[in-house]
Amino acid sequence: MTNNLETATFGGGCFWCIEAAFEELSGVESVTSGYAGGHAEDPTYRAVCTGETGHAEVVQVEYDPEVVGYDDLLEAFFTIHDPTQLNRQGPDVGSQYRSIVLAHDEDQRERAAAYIEALDEEYDDEVVTELEPLETFYRAEEKHQDYFAKNPDDAYCTFHAQPKVEKVREKFEAKIAK
Repeated sequence: MTNNLETATFGGGCFWCIEAAFEELSGVESVTSGYAGGHAEDPTYRAVCTGETGHAEVVQVEYDPEVVGYDDLLEAFFTIHDPTQLNRQGPDVGSQYRSIVLAHDEDQRERAAAYIEALDEEYDDEVVTELEPLETFYRAEEKHQDYFAKNPDDAYCTFHAQPKVEKVREKFEAKIAK
């Protein structure tokens, strides 16, 4: 492992599901649920759920680029959610559940833009994933961190997070953390 961890931020539905899936990958050192892409300072879960803060539920992924690359993270991200659904994923509806990549630098922005453009050719429906620079990431309340790991039998987790975890395990078998 290198000491040069990098950070990526993604939103694609409920952060519990996205967090659980990314945590499966080797080279991912931590995944933090939070909020970004909005206008309110220090948002809370309750405020974000109203859709009035402009924030999306997102995860911030710290990863070792010598083990798992940014392109791998993009591929995993687009494997575990539907980028053609505007402001929703599964049962979660509202702008806080939008598909969004928040770039930390110009390299991430360029790579994500190229990935989204290529992906748009694969889908019949338009890819609606937003691509913005990350301005501020707000860590979600502690009860939302590692939610799936702490609540694997929760009905929401069973029906929505577990299938995303299984998709990552299947598609990225060689890159799963042991």
